Amino acid sequence: MTKEGKITAEMRKLLCETILNCKTVEDLETLLEDLCTYKEVEQLAQRVAAAKMLKEKKTYTEIIEKTDISSATLSRVSRCVQYGSGGYTKFVPEK
Repeated sequence: MTKEGKITAEMRKLLCETILNCKTVEDLETLLEDLCTYKEVEQLAQRVAAAKMLKEKKTYTEIIEKTDISSATLSRVSRCVQYGSGGYTKFVPEK
């Protein structure tokens, strides 16, 4: 996944290493609080919840009602669950 912009491979690696340094859920919550805005964390949480619900075969209507995610974002999450690099499939728990 490459995108034009100022992010470098080294910067992406540093971000991933920083996240991996978290040992507990509380550690990661603390990091996310400093790293992201409330809205960014909310959007990440919506995407993960939507991916989980898609894996559980919930309908778009059910997912939108429970997460308040936009239909456009839900569509993108759905494509990633089905055809993406496997991150949602591998790391989002099903139940």
